Amino acid sequence: MSAFLLEVLSEEIPAHCQGWGAAALTTLLCRRLQALGVPHGVPQSYATPRRLAVALDGLPARIDRDEERKGPREGAPEAAIAGFARSAGVARAELELRQTGAAGSRRPGRAWFAVIRRPGVAVADLLAEAVPDAMAAMPWPRSMRWGSHEVRWVRPVLSILALFDGAVVPFRFGPIAASATTRGHRVLAPAAFEVAGFDDYRQRLEAAFVLIDAGERRRRIARDAARLAAAEGLTVAGLAPDGGDGEDEAGSALLDEVAGLVEWPLATIAGFDPAFMALPAEVLATAMRRHQRYFPLRDASGALAPRFVFVADRAPASQQGDACPPRHNDVIATVAAGNRRVLAARLADARHFWDSDREQSLESRLPALAGILFHAQLGSVADRAARLERLAPILAHRVPGCDGVLAARAGRLAKADLASLTVGEFPELQGAMGGHYARHDGEDEAVAQAIAEHYAPRGPAEACPTRPLSVALALADKIDALAGFFAIGRQPTGSRDPFALRRAALGVVRLVLENRLRLPLGAAFAAACQGWRGPVDAQDEEATVAGLVAFTVDRLEIHLLEAGWQRGAVRAVLRGAPEDDLARALARLEALAAFLAGGDGPRLLAARRRAANIVRIEQKKDGQSFAGACDHALLVEEQERALAAALAAARTRSRKALAGERFADAMAALAGLREPLDAFFEHVTVNAARPGQAKTGAVAAGDLRANRLRLLAAVARAMDEVADFSAIEPPRDQRLPPAWQSP
Repeated sequence: MSAFLLEVLSEEIPAHCQGWGAAALTTLLCRRLQALGVPHGVPQSYATPRRLAVALDGLPARIDRDEERKGPREGAPEAAIAGFARSAGVARAELELRQTGAAGSRRPGRAWFAVIRRPGVAVADLLAEAVPDAMAAMPWPRSMRWGSHEVRWVRPVLSILALFDGAVVPFRFGPIAASATTRGHRVLAPAAFEVAGFDDYRQRLEAAFVLIDAGERRRRIARDAARLAAAEGLTVAGLAPDGGDGEDEAGSALLDEVAGLVEWPLATIAGFDPAFMALPAEVLATAMRRHQRYFPLRDASGALAPRFVFVADRAPASQQGDACPPRHNDVIATVAAGNRRVLAARLADARHFWDSDREQSLESRLPALAGILFHAQLGSVADRAARLERLAPILAHRVPGCDGVLAARAGRLAKADLASLTVGEFPELQGAMGGHYARHDGEDEAVAQAIAEHYAPRGPAEACPTRPLSVALALADKIDALAGFFAIGRQPTGSRDPFALRRAALGVVRLVLENRLRLPLGAAFAAACQGWRGPVDAQDEEATVAGLVAFTVDRLEIHLLEAGWQRGAVRAVLRGAPEDDLARALARLEALAAFLAGGDGPRLLAARRRAANIVRIEQKKDGQSFAGACDHALLVEEQERALAAALAAARTRSRKALAGERFADAMAALAGLREPLDAFFEHVTVNAARPGQAKTGAVAAGDLRANRLRLLAAVARAMDEVADFSAIEPPRDQRLPPAWQSP
């Protein structure tokens, strides 16, 4: 089998486009090869700031291809059909008559087809066809043309390397012809060189100061940064020493971005003036991470240190060769000094903003919020602050230990920092800066904490607030946004979610579940909707609230599945009786999971499924429903009388347990149905006779049959009062796999 190597060398590719671009190019190329009938092994993709590479193995050198050609329609003159066969190079007898239109199409009919077999087609020729097609189809978020050429790429292409079994695959992409040539590092090894295959390509690039594996660059950066920090008794904030588990979201994102900015990473440690340590830690970290792409360092106490690690695209002195520029250490020292100067300027600006902002209280900034638009149909940020001031104390009653007066105060001031200079320069710090300003103004510490935390959780990796006031304000912020955008008809559609409403709904789910709140969603959304004025007045509030509850419950389902809960159990709970109390839904799910993990659960589930299937089949045969109550006078067999008695007892116990939210007790009540139901199936013939057939004593057999079907239907209904058991597929061997256990 043969191997194929493709590299597209270009000007610098944005970091966020590299991994995605390499994967997309690989996918498009493999799809085109599949369409051409070319088999291949597992593809490998690589990306650096200047190149995307794809490596394929397991390709044959040649393949046999069948090409189909459509000819005359059925009923055409024989001369036309014979001429078509001659032009296709096949015998008249080899033509095939096939349907050409789908059933119901406008032009149904049949036509003659020729299958032209081309043995031994060179795969290199097919690659020459597939690669430029795949490159042209790349769905870059933004692409560009260069010169007078019509082709597009994310950045101007400099060269294309394409080798199949060591030989160049001949094709062109715009002005660039494929070759066996590539280049190394732009500064350290810019000379072109030829390669013979993937192993040679990788080794020679590494010798030319290029690591093509982004994961390898990532690990090297994390390892070297940790080593430099440890030498000074420090650690890298939010970063695991090996670039793996243990990173926080910001540290992982920064590591990914920096790995996409360099081809040969060199981590270097530097410092800044300790006088800047008077700034809030969030300002320091954001200035280093988001603005300068530096890694902040922490001391042994966990506080930020006046040191940072930056990554240069250079080679260390020990690895210098003839290709490296002279006086390498002087170059690195110059780069470090430049980074210190840039960071110092950034922090000096931040200190000016910080000092200026503290001259004005949060309360005094509220009028300025009227000039900041939240949404054209939903008013200004001042309008939103007024809604939070009203909604937060309403929700506070559902959060144990939360003070409604403080909740109103926190809601009033929550958005005031948006009018500050620091947040204007560092938008990522909204909320966090409000907490600092609230403390400076002498506000209650709980209010300051709530303002600082009310945007959380912004994503699945961010921790949820746990302080009562913070929880209430975070809920108010998300519920207000959801209610507002749903009320004006701006729900997410398909993959589009411009207002991050799915994230807001997930935040509500996590806040409720992780704090075990008893918060009826319908009442919460209704309270939010009642605070609206203007365009929302014309909306159907009841429909809006119902849509909001359904949308949030959908997020709950996704959240539970991602947490490892069994899909059938989740659906059994959420798709049964309407449930807008998320904590109650979780308690019901936990009880159901425990029930299914026990001995009776799976067997009762199988019996219930059997009962429901019998009723469904017979209802379809008879064209009638068996939903009515069974007649106890028609229960002639001992086993059916025992089942009816067990059902009455189980239903009474389960309903009482459900009313008291004792879901485990409700499941235990159902477990009492297993043995009577098994005995019923073993000893009682459900289909005693068809309606109108023989009688048993004074009772028609058809009446017995219908009564037994009503009894089985009642068993299924009783179980479905606890959960929708029809959503659960029992394991075939009745032994529960690990996925049935609660996570």
